[in-house]
Formats: sequence, C-alpha cells, structure tokens
Amino acid sequence: MQLPVVASQSCEGTENLCRQGLPRWLKRRVPKGNGNHFTARLVETLGLVTVCEHAKCPNRMECYARRTATFMIMGEVCTRRCGFCAVKKGKTQPLDPTEPHRVAQAAATLGLKHVVITCVTRDDLPDGGAAHFVRTIEAVRAVTQATIEVLPSDFHGRWESVATVASARPDVYNHNTETVPRLYATVRGRKANYRWTLDMFRRLKREFPGLCTKSGLMVGLGETYQELLDTFADLVVAGVDILTVGQYLQPTPQNLPVVRYYHPEEFDYLADMARRIGFKEVYSGPFVRSSYHAGEVFAHLQKPVPAPHNPGSAEFVTRPGGETERSR
Repeated sequence: MQLPVVASQSCEGTENLCRQGLPRWLKRRVPKGNGNHFTARLVETLGLVTVCEHAKCPNRMECYARRTATFMIMGEVCTRRCGFCAVKKGKTQPLDPTEPHRVAQAAATLGLKHVVITCVTRDDLPDGGAAHFVRTIEAVRAVTQATIEVLPSDFHGRWESVATVASARPDVYNHNTETVPRLYATVRGRKANYRWTLDMFRRLKREFPGLCTKSGLMVGLGETYQELLDTFADLVVAGVDILTVGQYLQPTPQNLPVVRYYHPEEFDYLADMARRIGFKEVYSGPFVRSSYHAGEVFAHLQKPVPAPHNPGSAEFVTRPGGETERSR
C-alpha cells in the first residue's frame, strides 16, 4: 500500500518538517464578514471559556461565524499536562456555581440545536467535576430543546463519576482516545490509561444501552496505519458508535511536534476502513475535531439507512495510491 507522505526528502527530523510550513490543504481562508464577532463577544460578556479559544482550534473563526462554540467548563486551568494540548496547566480555581446557568444562557442566545460541553481535567476534585457537569446539562435542558453532547475527562478511571454524568442522559457521551496505545504516555501523559477508555465505553453500553457513544483520534504523531486500524477495532468492540479522525497540528512550540501531515486521500481511506470495521458514523478529515460539526454528525446518525439495492453485491474501497480492496 503506497500512501502519500508530506515530508522533505532531505528532512532529518520534525524541525525541518515545521520549517516547510503547512501543506496547501491545511491553509484556511478567513470567513468573510464579522459573523464570528457576535459569538466571541457573547462568550466574553458571559465570562465563559471555550475549547475553541483555549486549545487554539483552527476551526474557531468558522464555528464562531456559524454562531456555535464548544463550552469548556470548570475553569481554564487543567490538572493534566498532555503533550498535545495548549490549555493552561497549573493551579485550579474553585468551581463557579453560576457557570451552568451562563452556559445555558449562551446556548439559548446562540440558538444552538446541539450543545457540546467539554471540560478541563480536574483531578483535584473528589468526583472530577461530574456533579458540575450534571448541573450544566440540566441548566441547558431547562432553557433549550437542543440535543446535548458531553466530552468529559477520563475521571481518572472512576466509574462512579462517569455514571453520574451518563445518568443525566446526554444525547452523546464523547471521550477522546486521542492516539494509539503505544503513544498514550507521550501524548496524553502518564495519568491517562488506554484500558480505562475501553472499559468505560464497554460499561457505558452495558449500563446505559440507549446512549450514543463517540470517540476521536488525532493522526500525525508517529502512529502507524496498523496501529490506527487496531485502535479502531478496539473501540468498535467496546461499543463506540461515532468516530472522528483529524490531523494533529502543533498549537504552540512547547507542544509535541507534528511527525507528518496526512493527505486528504488518507483521511478518506481511514473513514472507509473505519466504516468497514463497524462504526455507525465516521467523520474524518484534516480539520476534523471531536466537536467540529458535531450536531450534523449526530443528526446524520439518526437518519434511517436505506436498504442496499443489491444486498449481495460487493463494495469496492480504493486505497490511496490506486489499489482496490473488496468489502463484503
């Protein structure tokens, strides 16, 4: 299988890759008009934090212009030191009891039909902030008819905290795997555990059978194709319904460097393979992030799938490089 690799022939390491600049498909146009200002001003006025801003998401201006944002609750300081993330690390502040209502006010003002709520990791709290998550879900539900997607931390493996959030019945329970098992300690830090993630999804499906589950991975950190496909298979077996796959982009010089950039064709190939492995919905592309177009992805999952015209026919999947595989 020949895959397009974006790197200089004389490249001796990731420093050279960075100096080459971004490939053309990773250069974004700034949205026309000032539509993003409304969202930015609202977030600032209400004293809220968005992961769009604090994680330096490349889609921030597009999403703000569409009057949508991913709310990050429990402050702007994280207790983890993940190698890929630009969110501040250090001493945390006490939880603000007014935050759930401010999130709800923002969701109502923006007219959101799908609200995504994530958080900084709060290992300093006995429940990791699970009860605060529930209060935020309830506040949003009280003033909107929106579907709700939560993207909590791993709660340091505490099932009680996971169950507390799941019991509030969000429409989607999302937790990002982020990378393949071999790179977990480097990318997510030594406090994270790949097996926790799989065990959590298995138990969610067993104890909350109607709950839609979702996970996401970044590529470009040094993983292999086989490692990605093995991770996809692990997640499907664990009961994950939706998968997102996007290109890792180094947010600051202090974060992990990009090992390589994947070509758009590779994201299409990974999406094909992920669907064949068994995910119900896959969103894969250079700029895809876990909450990017999350409402549309969830809505698409709810649509009934039409029966194939000829159930006995084979589907052919083209790999990058022109090879063809037969899918049964």
